[in-house]
Amino acid sequence: MDTQKVDLFIATNSKSFEGHLIPSIREQLLALPEEKWTLIQSLSFKDPIVALIISLLAGGLGIDRFYIGDTGLGLIKLFTCGGFGIWAFIDLFLIMGAAKDKNYRLLQQALTY
Repeated sequence: MDTQKVDLFIATNSKSFEGHLIPSIREQLLALPEEKWTLIQSLSFKDPIVALIISLLAGGLGIDRFYIGDTGLGLIKLFTCGGFGIWAFIDLFLIMGAAKDKNYRLLQQALTY
């Protein structure tokens, strides 16, 4: 893979992943065959900042979990009113990490596909 393409991808999407994973992601992308590049470029990552804002505004309804793709947890959170407010409060601290983890798993799935 072309180094310039990989560096541009990392610069554009670095906020979507945990910082300590960026060097590993860069190495995996550099080893990627050129024909998989369009698949990687077409991935849509969830913005952790947007997830935090949604969690602040409507976390008690589980919308933050629906946003990052955790439908089951979103439904449970919706039916329990955010775990009676406790889960909604805790998610204020966890939702950004959960979004970054989902993004990393999506990228890994695409790289191994």
